[in-house]
Amino acid sequence: MEVNRERNRNDEFDKGAVLSVSGNYGIVNQIQLLGRSFAGSSVKDYHVVRKGNIVYTKSPLKEYPYGIVKVNKGNEGIVSTLYAVYNVKHNAVGGFIESYFALPKRTNRYFKPIVRIGAKHDMKIGNEEAIANIVCFPSHAEQRKIAAFLSLLDQRISIQNKIIEKYESLIQAMCDTLVEQETQQVTLSFSDFGQSYSGLSGKSAEDFGEGYPFITYMNVYQNQIIDLTDVGLVKINETEQQSVVRYGDILLTLSSETPEEVGMGAVYLGETYPLYLNSFCFGIHITDESKIYPPFLAYYVSSQSFRKAVYPLAQGSTRFNLQKSDFMKKKFSFPVIEKQRKIYSTLKTYSDKLIVEKQIMRLLCNQKCYLLRQLFI
Repeated sequence: MEVNRERNRNDEFDKGAVLSVSGNYGIVNQIQLLGRSFAGSSVKDYHVVRKGNIVYTKSPLKEYPYGIVKVNKGNEGIVSTLYAVYNVKHNAVGGFIESYFALPKRTNRYFKPIVRIGAKHDMKIGNEEAIANIVCFPSHAEQRKIAAFLSLLDQRISIQNKIIEKYESLIQAMCDTLVEQETQQVTLSFSDFGQSYSGLSGKSAEDFGEGYPFITYMNVYQNQIIDLTDVGLVKINETEQQSVVRYGDILLTLSSETPEEVGMGAVYLGETYPLYLNSFCFGIHITDESKIYPPFLAYYVSSQSFRKAVYPLAQGSTRFNLQKSDFMKKKFSFPVIEKQRKIYSTLKTYSDKLIVEKQIMRLLCNQKCYLLRQLFI
């Protein structure tokens, strides 16, 4: 590969063409992926990304602490100067390069010796440095065969992603409709049936990575129901006074960079044992189940009516925060308890189907990981 030095000097692309590099979705339009553009006032210095270009992110992800490598298979656009962009030479295939760096262990093994971590835990590596390490690739013809074969599996995974998204949209739409059309409503605040508590406090970076499980910010942000398939670990001393998450607790995001992300909620429906909550979230113990059905809340806190009521409570300018006291006093309209149970029963039927589709997705991803390990021995 060689460094692509093309910049957006002539304003060929505007903010609407800014691309994001996702571990799950590859290189995609930022607005389509995240709902908005995070570009600055000018995008003249942004790197131009042509179809077939390779992009290296230079930013850590959980499984890829030294960044990820993706090929642009979609529309052309621009990326921030924090990224590195490369042209693929005639002796290599972009799809093969992306597949080669798809496994975390292989990517980390390649970049770890050449990436320097700065004082602020930022990654320091030059664009030329990133491609100076040695790799062993098969012939160009063999690369094309491998890339074409894996592309078929990627297409199947993409289709499965769309199936999951359709089910999620259907469940959300049904929840909104069932809640809004219900005539038997009661007006309650969360303080009427629950007691709030804070997430982890007094923790430093050294406390994480081992110990007791804790529900992360992303667990709450991305899920309606927490199933604990991907939690963090934190050290908890016997003398600490940290709140424990219980069955039926409502968990909500407390702080975020955008007001739309504040107050995103989920419900924990697992077993009660020493389990903790991220510091950027807060929880609510249900103390009166005669007024509210906790499993129903898993859907209610993602409904449009709930989200619209929460938006105005977000305070801040550069970072937005939700005041627990304001939230606990806020009045919301809930269906009566009998209707809550019926709505939950209806939505759970589709959620169970969604769980099956997600299991299929995991099997497909596991199959791809197996093939990647075997093809590059």
